[in-house]
Amino acid sequence: MTKTRVVVVDDSALVRSLLTEIINRQTDMECVGSAADPFAAREMIRALNPDVITLDVEMPRMDGLDFLSKLMRLRPMPVVMVSTLTERGAEVTLKALELGAIDFVAKPKIGIADGLKQLAEEITDKVRIAAKAHIKRLVTPPPAAPAGALATGGAGALAAAPRPPAPLLGRLSTEKLIFIGASTGGTEATKEVLVNLPPDSPAVVITQHMPPGFTRSYAARLDGLCKIRVKEAADGERILPGHAYIAPGGLHLSVERSGANYIARVRDGEPVNRHKPSVEVLFESAARVVGQNAFGIMLTGMGADGARAMKTMRDAGSFNICQDEATCVVFGMPREAINHGAADEVLPLNQIASHLMDKLRQTHGALLNRV
Repeated sequence: MTKTRVVVVDDSALVRSLLTEIINRQTDMECVGSAADPFAAREMIRALNPDVITLDVEMPRMDGLDFLSKLMRLRPMPVVMVSTLTERGAEVTLKALELGAIDFVAKPKIGIADGLKQLAEEITDKVRIAAKAHIKRLVTPPPAAPAGALATGGAGALAAAPRPPAPLLGRLSTEKLIFIGASTGGTEATKEVLVNLPPDSPAVVITQHMPPGFTRSYAARLDGLCKIRVKEAADGERILPGHAYIAPGGLHLSVERSGANYIARVRDGEPVNRHKPSVEVLFESAARVVGQNAFGIMLTGMGADGARAMKTMRDAGSFNICQDEATCVVFGMPREAINHGAADEVLPLNQIASHLMDKLRQTHGALLNRV
């Protein structure tokens, strides 16, 4: 059996040792080298040609993001980021995903040895996924956020991003809801969909597999880039047109009815399909509560979370789109949804938003402005 060859890049000797040990315990992978900084890593990558690298976010001599940016332009390869559970760590990690990192592991701020050992299964699972992911060369740096927008998140980001006034909304935007499920590669895929929605779009409800501490920064980053408002969902709040609501990391998100309105329900609970938040939970509520007024979108991700519930959505009358294999980082979740008979359309990522808006216009008339 050919093993996945991994290079570990981290300025902490303890972390390098722990990650090396975790990787080498697996029968299907081996750590072929470890480097204390990007300069050493560069030479190691040239000499060893690994399949995957794990990369610390903050390191001496060269910032991890600078190194990642150069790597993805000159020698693109699968990268799993190792982040800290801090606001700064969350913002930098989201930037790393934007630059092309496949996924990240959030290491604890204290108790690093025990913490990483507890994360061993997550770390090795993400290395396996990264080894099979579709890698794309970073051609140019991602576009800067609009002037005045705090694209990296943080306090005040919501207030800092002005929006053009939306036209008077008809019943279309009030009644329709868009549901998005995503995992590995999904932070950027979801962004691609949201930035192409008009300000009077129907409300969007999103479950992206992400741990606690990251979704608030993720929502703030998107809010600085999109025409619609984007926020982390809060339990009991009314779901409004022109807004997107992201499941908080570590909590399930679903939709309920309250009179004539839809509201967000944010709850703790057991993981579903090994995930919390789970796409299954969100999509099941879409089928049960929204029915034919729902639009489902399944984006890139590993596994099968949400596939069965997406079929239930379609049986209840929703219109569903799955991202195609060519544009997915990992085709697992869309493939499973397609195999379950849940998809009405299978589309490249860059066509999903426009096709969705066209579908709304064709079915219900030109009540929405074009993207």
